Amino acid sequence: MGFTEEHRKWVEDHIRRRAGERRGRLERGHGHGERMFLEKVWWPMMGHFNDLHPEYEVLDWRSKPYFVDFVWKPGQVKFAFEVKGYGPHVQNTDRTRYRQELNRETYLQIAGYRVVAIPYDDLDSSPELTITLLRSLLMPYLTIEEKEEFSRLERDILRIAVRSNGCIRPVDLVRELGIHPRTARKGLSALCEKGKFSPVTSEESGIVCRYEYIHSFKNFQLW
Repeated sequence: MGFTEEHRKWVEDHIRRRAGERRGRLERGHGHGERMFLEKVWWPMMGHFNDLHPEYEVLDWRSKPYFVDFVWKPGQVKFAFEVKGYGPHVQNTDRTRYRQELNRETYLQIAGYRVVAIPYDDLDSSPELTITLLRSLLMPYLTIEEKEEFSRLERDILRIAVRSNGCIRPVDLVRELGIHPRTARKGLSALCEKGKFSPVTSEESGIVCRYEYIHSFKNFQLW
């Protein structure tokens, strides 16, 4: 199924699951620039809209709703994508609105989002550049999108390992995921059997003290 049909189904599904201003904002705000980002960048790069949310509501530091063009949440990580045209965001804005926009971006970072600004002009003239930049940025979070099936716990472990420069301990999983140490060790052992981790033992005790992520580039869906 092609972009047009998948995009229509994706938007309709989000509209159906929303109400009030959240629904109205999606119906009004998902416009030309947002669709062009999806059609020229996201769809060619990903081939699906999994974990991507349009016009995503976030409460700012004043507890007022703020809608991000797109939020991508593949597990523990959160990316906020904003399509920005020169006119609306620079030329036709005033100092107060410009200041508020910068403060919102900072607040999103505080709330755990990685904020990515997408130049509207590049979508029209050179979408390949945007694809190249996003590929480099998102690569660590796409390395686990392989043909082999992973459980939700295993996917979360892999993402945490990537954020931790490829080295992880069971206690890290207990702290970040709130799981039992036995569950953490079981998940890591399963990933070792699938060739995703290598156990590292302590020279003094001979006991496994940490696990190292094994990078593999052969099955990336990204490329």
